[in-house]
Formats: sequence, structure tokens, C-alpha cells
Amino acid sequence: MILDTIRAIYKTNLSVKAGERVLVFTDMPTPSETIDAHDSCRRDGLRYIAMLTAEVGRSYTKKILYKEFPAPGSHGTEPPVELWETAFGRKTIGKLQKKGLLAPLLKKELPDSGIKEAEEVLRSAKSESVSAVIALSNYSTSHTRFRDFLTRICGCRYASMPLFDVSMLEGSMHVDWKALAKRTHALEQIVNTAEYVEISTPNGTHIRLSKKGRRALSDTGVLTKKGSFGNLPAGEVFLAPLEGTAEGKLVLQWAPTRELEEPVTLTINNGVVVDVTGNEPFVDYLKFKLAEREANRNIAELGIGTNPMAKRPDNILESEKILGTIHIALGDNSSFGGKVKTPFHQDFVFFKPTLTLITASGEKVRILDKGVPLF
Repeated sequence: MILDTIRAIYKTNLSVKAGERVLVFTDMPTPSETIDAHDSCRRDGLRYIAMLTAEVGRSYTKKILYKEFPAPGSHGTEPPVELWETAFGRKTIGKLQKKGLLAPLLKKELPDSGIKEAEEVLRSAKSESVSAVIALSNYSTSHTRFRDFLTRICGCRYASMPLFDVSMLEGSMHVDWKALAKRTHALEQIVNTAEYVEISTPNGTHIRLSKKGRRALSDTGVLTKKGSFGNLPAGEVFLAPLEGTAEGKLVLQWAPTRELEEPVTLTINNGVVVDVTGNEPFVDYLKFKLAEREANRNIAELGIGTNPMAKRPDNILESEKILGTIHIALGDNSSFGGKVKTPFHQDFVFFKPTLTLITASGEKVRILDKGVPLF
């Protein structure tokens, strides 16, 4: 089943054609990371899956490009220059360097005028870029300009698979993709009727935010169209809340890859995290990341899971897809409709949520009731 699922990534999810250039990459642990034995084993497995995926791909196209690079340390950080050169072409990236655009781009400090100039450079040479990407890095590249430019400017099809685990090949990836797409698109239409969203959970989470002017999007796993982007495993509707509007508190019971020893509470005011409390080691990590940049405090994303085959609560890639859950992220949202740019994007999943949409006329539509889907 494992090999069949990997083959399906090429055939069903990405529809790779003979002669297309496909980039498969992963990131390697660095000495600066603190990794326990369990996570070290998972990271070794991730590298094995990446190498196996690249090898399987050679039966679909001879132009498989495989790259490994040092892990950047957090989700949403731009990958190194070497990966940009592989994906876009060395000459193209050389032009960005000569224009003084690359260094601030990698730091997420390039102003909008510079972004537009970089886009023109990449657009003029988009024929040199890869046709598809299978991103099997530990740290997510979803919310990076690297991914955004590849899909939006160059028309690349991009499967983002951070924190991927071999068990997913027999679980959440073993799903009816057409049925999942139908369910997810239907929910997207419902969510886009709303201007405000209210969420509560039995453990004390309560937050209200605005999506006015923001469009909800679908992640279905069907990445066959030019410029398609999504996670594998897939199954969510997501949006960038309007900055400055989120109010309330989030009670975390799960970190990205483990259950917390005790709940951690985030207090939200004017769209940002203003306080982190709890008797748990994860508090120190969060405070450290939030202190790095003010933008890291931003309430960046709201997502709603739609995958009935997703079950694992201890891996954020899969847990955020579980049907009946919601997830909320901090940090960067510039690649999917928001305005905040920062090399940090961290999701947290909430179980048994009650989610209510509020339309412009004030009508309330409940779509989740203590984790039970009503759509």
C-alpha cells in the first residue's frame, strides 16, 4: 500500500507527465535543534520517505531533482539559496542577487515594491522553473515566498508535506480524493457567506474574528491544475482572518507533535497574542518565538478539517485535517490573503469545537457543534 500511495502522489494528486521537472526535497536536523529520540527517529523516517518518493518518481519522469538542506528551525522560514536555484534556475536567482532582492527576500524583509520587481524577474524566466514540487521537509514551506512564487508566478504544482510520517501513507492519504474535494468545496462556499466567525471549545477556548474582505480557500489534495498548491494529506478550508480583529483566548492541549502536560492559554487582543500562561515547558518556547518579532503574535489563520480518514492528534499535518476539528495559526499569512510577513507560522488544533458563522445581516449559521459537522 505504501508504494501505491506514493505512486498516487504522482499520478492522482499531481498528475505528473513524462518530461516534467519535479523537485523532491527534505531538510536535515542541525546541531542547534533539540530533538528527542522519538522525533529523531521520525526525522530519519522523513528522509527515507523523501528518497523513496524521488526514486518512485523516476518511473513517471526522468527529470527528478532531489535536494537536502539544513533545517531552518521553524515553519514559514524561507529555504536556502541552493533550493531557490534548483527550483527557479541558477541564472534566474543570480539576477535577483544582482538586483539586491534575494537577501531581504529570504529574511521576509523585502517591501512590496521589491516583491513586484522580484516577480517580474521570475515571470520572465518561468519556463526555467520546475513543473511540480513534493515538499517533504520537516519545517513547512507552505507560507513562504518560495512556494508562493513557484505556484502563483511560475504555475508550479506544489504538494506541501511537512512533518510527514509513514503512517499517513496508509491512513489519511488513503482517502477518496473526489469525495474529499466535493465536501471541502461545499464547506468553502458556506464559509464565504460569513463576515465574522465565533469559536468555542469545552476546554475554555473562545475567540471571535472577522473575515470581512477575506476569502476562504480549499485544500483538497487535487493539485492537477497549473499553479495548484496544498497539503498532502489534505482536507481543510482555511482563511486569513482580518488583522487586528481576533479577540478572546485559546487553550492549547496539543503542541504540533505531542500532547501538552498541562494546558497553555493564549490571550488574544486586537488580533495578536498578548499573554502566554501555563505550567508547561512549551510556554518557554512560545514566549521565545513570540518575542523574536512582533509579527509572530499575529492570528494568521483559521482552518476547518474535512478529511474523514485523518485520525492522529499528535502530528499537526494530519491533526489539522481531522473532520470536525479547527486549527488556528500564529505568524505569517502573506501567502494566502493576509498582510503579515514573518519567518514563522505555527498551527494549533482544537478538538470538539463549536463554530458559528455570522453573515453581514447578522444571521448565525452553526457548522460545527462540539466537533460534530453540520455541513
